[in-house]
Amino acid sequence: MIDADGYRSNVGIILCNGAGQLFWARRVGRSGWQFPQGGIRQDESPEQALFRELHEEVGLKRADVTMLASSQQWLRYNLPKRYQRRHSLPLCIGQKQRWFLLRLTGNENGVRFDNTDTPEFDRWTWIDYWRPVDEVIYFKRQVYEQALTEFAPLLFPDGPPSRPRRRVRAPQFRLHR
Repeated sequence: MIDADGYRSNVGIILCNGAGQLFWARRVGRSGWQFPQGGIRQDESPEQALFRELHEEVGLKRADVTMLASSQQWLRYNLPKRYQRRHSLPLCIGQKQRWFLLRLTGNENGVRFDNTDTPEFDRWTWIDYWRPVDEVIYFKRQVYEQALTEFAPLLFPDGPPSRPRRRVRAPQFRLHR
């Protein structure tokens, strides 16, 4: 569903383990890693979409997790123009996401990526809490930081782990022959 402002309704899933580490998955055929996320269908609530996407993308069921929280508001990011499908109507300029924090209570061996004909991910790992902000594609960083900041007090009642300074990455150059 794309709203009148051009934002596609979406859910974002932050899955943690008992040690406060986060589930981090690699996109199929790409070098990028991210949290699971997916669109909300017209006949779904955000919570229904959350559990559908969790099963489709990660193989986990509602019984495998405990929901700890959802974001207080929709968090939005804009897609760079090169990622916008200019010839599709209505034009989608970005995503508005309701984020959910889940704790894995089932066995991590339940994680699987073959529940659909077109898997989103091919690998996964547990990572430190703030690392996704630096590792995700640049246009999602602000939303990741907002969601993690909102959820940190729930996982770390004595205070969240300190944020490492953002690493400055060397510029990427496209080599031409």
